[in-house]
Amino acid sequence: MVAHVTRTRYMPPWPADHTYRSFLGEKVLTDEQIDLIQRWHAAGAPKGDMKLEPELPTYPEGSQLGEPDLVLYVEPYLVPGTNRDEFLIMKVPYEMEEERYVQAAEFIPGPNQLVHHMNGHLIKYEDEKKSDVFAGEYIVDSELFTDDEIYRLMDIPNDDGSFPVLDPLVVNYLPGVIASIYPQGIGGFKMSKKGAFMIHDMHYAPIPKEAWDSSRINIFFTDEPPERPTYEIQMGTYGISRIVPDFIIPPDTVMTFHTKAEVEDDISLLTINPHMHLLGRDFWAFALEPSGDTIPLIKIPEWDFHWQYFYTFERMQKIPKGSVIHIYATFDNTVNNPENPFNPPRRIDAQRNTSMRTTDEMLQFIMTYLPYKEGDEMISLK
Repeated sequence: MVAHVTRTRYMPPWPADHTYRSFLGEKVLTDEQIDLIQRWHAAGAPKGDMKLEPELPTYPEGSQLGEPDLVLYVEPYLVPGTNRDEFLIMKVPYEMEEERYVQAAEFIPGPNQLVHHMNGHLIKYEDEKKSDVFAGEYIVDSELFTDDEIYRLMDIPNDDGSFPVLDPLVVNYLPGVIASIYPQGIGGFKMSKKGAFMIHDMHYAPIPKEAWDSSRINIFFTDEPPERPTYEIQMGTYGISRIVPDFIIPPDTVMTFHTKAEVEDDISLLTINPHMHLLGRDFWAFALEPSGDTIPLIKIPEWDFHWQYFYTFERMQKIPKGSVIHIYATFDNTVNNPENPFNPPRRIDAQRNTSMRTTDEMLQFIMTYLPYKEGDEMISLK
């Protein structure tokens, strides 16, 4: 098994083409390493010199970043076995003795691995404006109520009816994602003494048998305030750029779509996230500078829905003002696609019926960036 999955590069999972662009934490074996595994397997997998055996590495339980300073538990939820997507809004309130700066927030799905994705925002209350952050509903079905109704059910407003400050997208999750943690002073945010993480949405993929989810959010504090807050820009579905041609995939077709956006100011890219669903086949992103030079961003020759990373550059990548970022993505809506959720294939109208359901389709490219400063290209993101 080990010989087969390494020879075919099925494992370790790393969809991005490492010969096109390198990123931090690449899970890639060299040809020499693969050849060594094949020879070891052919020889009967003999043990080496046990005197040279290294100690087993130790990993903190429940985190990929280390030991968290604070763990906030999401209200447990029984996902129904209806073979339908579930979209929920969840509130995770907290109260602390003092305000704290946060270097990173990490979402950890429950042990049953039921979460497809989540986006989390931070609600920050002023002490005197909110008496009880724990009041209200913790879980609301986002498909049954309007946003305003949800806010009232969850008791999100201040006591006087006004709305608190909301920091968007401070924590998120997709299959295979490892939370980003940047060098000191870059990114991060401040948690008020009273607040709540608002998960909008929590998406549970379809399952045939009911099961419990018990997810949590790990918080990593820092004493230093963030000097350079990060920003996000999103292309394609729900984003700033139009998909061409119209994002409609007829049955029994393989189609390539394109979207582009011009960069209005010099920026420094930190992390990028390509996103498609089950019909995705390949993905290619690059920036074309005003000079005509090309900046390679990412190429995924064989899309794998089950491994979607936030890819972090080894050093900040400058994108000059006036550059145009291009995305090309191919979708396979045929019976030859083993991931196709429909047999026979159906017409997918992702232009009009934009939805996050697994069986619908998306074409997104999310970029985390900073306004450019001279010398950013030399800053390591390790």
